[in-house]
Amino acid sequence: MYTIDTSIKVGAAPATVWEVIVHFAAYPEWNPFITRAEGTPVAGGVLTLEFHPPGGEVTTARPTVRVVEAGRRLRWRGTLALPWLFAAEHELALTADGDGTLVRHREEFTGLLVPLVRRRLRQAEAGFHEMNRALKQRAEGYVSRTGSESTP
Repeated sequence: MYTIDTSIKVGAAPATVWEVIVHFAAYPEWNPFITRAEGTPVAGGVLTLEFHPPGGEVTTARPTVRVVEAGRRLRWRGTLALPWLFAAEHELALTADGDGTLVRHREEFTGLLVPLVRRRLRQAEAGFHEMNRALKQRAEGYVSRTGSESTP
């Protein structure tokens, strides 16, 4: 098993951060890690995601959405062929934190192939940090442009 666990404080309300996260059509405008996202964030739905880890190869995944708690949590799971071979459980969790939001962005990788792809997973971790910073900038940009908590 290999886990990536990151977090960032965003100076915007959870509702604003959530709207940025689930507005998949806008990902190419701001997200340097997941540059394409298609689908609907509903439990049981299938997404199409294109990952661009820094220094790594572009990967397209089609995970299934497992949990959607509007304004709080989005979780999906993807597998490569068979779950025991390679599986990844990705989660974005939002918690109100004073006048902003704490975003916890994590993914847990399991399966026989994990030891063979550790270098790629370290590249993915750098992508998580890039995405977190871009999410912060995007959500806080909505607040600073409007002077209030508007959504994208």
